[in-house]
Amino acid sequence: MKSFLRLLAYAKPYRRFWPNYLILSIFSVIFGVVNYALFGPLLRVLFDPDKIDTVAVKPEFALDTEYFEKLFGYYLSNMMADDGPLFALAFVGLFIILTSFLSNLTRYLSQKILVDMRTYIMRNIRKALFQKVSSLHVGYFNEHKKGDILSSISNDVTEVQNGVADSFHVIFREPLLIIGFLIGLFVMSPKLTLVTLVTLPFSAIVIGRISKYLKRKAVETQTLMGQIVSCFEEGISGIRIIKAFNAQKFVDGRFDDLNEAHRRSCRKMFSRQELASPLSEFLGITIAALVLFYGGWLHFNGKLGMDGPAFVVYLAFYWRVLEPAKQISKAYASIQRGLVSGGRLFAILDAENPIKESGAAKEKADFSTAIEFRNVNFAYEAEPVLHDINIMIPKGRTVAIVGPSGGGKSTMADLLPRFYDINDGGIFLDGINIKDYKIGDLVGLMGIVTQEAILFNDTIFNNIAFGMENVSEEDVIRAAKIANAHDFISEMPEGYNTNIGDRGAKLSGGQRQRLAIARAVLKNPPILILDEATSALDTESERLVQDALTNLMKNRTSIVIAHRLSTIQNADEIVVLEKGTILERGSHHELLSKGGLYSHLCKLQDFS
Repeated sequence: MKSFLRLLAYAKPYRRFWPNYLILSIFSVIFGVVNYALFGPLLRVLFDPDKIDTVAVKPEFALDTEYFEKLFGYYLSNMMADDGPLFALAFVGLFIILTSFLSNLTRYLSQKILVDMRTYIMRNIRKALFQKVSSLHVGYFNEHKKGDILSSISNDVTEVQNGVADSFHVIFREPLLIIGFLIGLFVMSPKLTLVTLVTLPFSAIVIGRISKYLKRKAVETQTLMGQIVSCFEEGISGIRIIKAFNAQKFVDGRFDDLNEAHRRSCRKMFSRQELASPLSEFLGITIAALVLFYGGWLHFNGKLGMDGPAFVVYLAFYWRVLEPAKQISKAYASIQRGLVSGGRLFAILDAENPIKESGAAKEKADFSTAIEFRNVNFAYEAEPVLHDINIMIPKGRTVAIVGPSGGGKSTMADLLPRFYDINDGGIFLDGINIKDYKIGDLVGLMGIVTQEAILFNDTIFNNIAFGMENVSEEDVIRAAKIANAHDFISEMPEGYNTNIGDRGAKLSGGQRQRLAIARAVLKNPPILILDEATSALDTESERLVQDALTNLMKNRTSIVIAHRLSTIQNADEIVVLEKGTILERGSHHELLSKGGLYSHLCKLQDFS
């Protein structure tokens, strides 16, 4: 129930939906009951006109069913007397058409309200999911499959909106239908109706057992669906590697196994789901047959209390009680699946972000003195990565971090903008711990260029101006020129308005990297983090990108992570990391003269 109420909260404020839905549902039920009740007079006009009650005086108003029955009999008997049975038959038929139209019209209007509610819930949940996903720390995405997250945003949201919409049927419309027709049944024959009600709990128990099974299977199928989406995502993003290693058969086999497991799970779930409706119908017909038998026994013993046409209407009323009961069983199964999907959504929405901002966090608009790593220790869960790191980076200086792969270089860069939080020690900016600053202000002081240029399926202009408002074309062009990107952009079919495809697929590696640098130039940050920005490039592209980086680093405090040591010879200080520990530090020439690890790495790369 708690999960259901949380899901329903995404439809707030409820007053936009439930009052109108309830009113329209009530009118739909009233017109539906009247519509079925009119079959009694219709049958009497056709087969037994002599038994139609003749009421000479119009009955006095009273708010009960007897008044409306007498009033209708009054008008019908007068028509029979004045215009003949054929006219009375036409009158009853037209009245049935009118009540049927009004019943279905009000039902349609109530369904329209549910459509609004469903789309509103869908929008709100997806908005909350996207905001949550975009706010989570980087480590979350190393621990969870993207396919599961994408599956939640698509399949689980759909299941939730269907389940919540169906819950309105269960809460409002279907119970009203049952109550309305049950009232009619009790008015017509209390004794017969009591017998039928005794059998209903048995049906409810059977449907309940089916629904529990459906909930268990829904968990399994939705988990498998997440794995299938993940497999699709990996197949699309890794298509070059799949083809390069001729691994089509392998990935097809892995996908087929998942797909077949999902098919079997869905088959079991849908088979049991489809069983709910025919089983409830069979139980309903069985009970209806018992009612018919019991009603016949009462009739033969003179205890039924109604004539043949009225008994036919009674059976019709009873059948209309079974219909919403069947709909409730279907809706309950949908709600169960919705609750399972809701649980998966809440697993994302409730994920704790360990990167927290202090309630008294300070604003930070500029960088004035130095960055300091003081006794910093860090571990990914139980795996130590950095040990007792101490570095001072004065404003305007360039510090390069080098060393073997896996030594913790990129981790150091990720700690400064608080992509992760350290375990011990502190990182200080202008003498104040970075945890005491507002995260947005802290990141706003930094420009980050990584080995893989992160670009979006948009125009060149929008990729350079990404995240910034009121950016002029002149500013973007100036940034592109500094990044050595203006020339190749000008040769594109639509210049700065050219779409670069998914992740910049229409560009070369060097072009993508220069766009990422242009973005950093436009941001104009006082602190620059370059994480192996040239390591994946060919010689010519590296030269162009390195020139762009040199332009970018002017008058900025820079932290440069590099494997190609030729690119960082002019750094003010070079820090050599090995296995998370600072092994050496100094200028290029100082480290060469020591003959240590740095000197060894330089010899391997054949320069000095």
